Amino acid sequence: MEGQLENRRFERVATHIPVKYRRLEDSSETVRASTITKNISEGGVRFRVPEFISRACRLVVEMDVPMLTKPIRAISKVAWISKTDSEGDYEIGNQFLEITKQDKALVAEYVKGLALYNDPKE
Repeated sequence: MEGQLENRRFERVATHIPVKYRRLEDSSETVRASTITKNISEGGVRFRVPEFISRACRLVVEMDVPMLTKPIRAISKVAWISKTDSEGDYEIGNQFLEITKQDKALVAEYVKGLALYNDPKE
């Protein structure tokens, strides 16, 4: 829908960083699934999953951002889910619900750095 403005609170940038996730209700010993992000913003992250995850499901996500010594951890809510062309795969958009101030600042800094290399919209 060309010409239509997106109603987004935060700038989103494409990135491909490792992310691990599990459902919040699962125990901390539950094996986490791993995937790669498609994009990230200060408000959330988008990635592909091999299973259907219902909207509003709470996830614990850990992102291995380059140049950081420890993963960024957040509790997120699945805001949307979309079937991909691949058999059984979905893409999900997650909204951060709980994230430390320090991790939120690190995400903001990472997004700001990547935004410099995105195509300018001049």
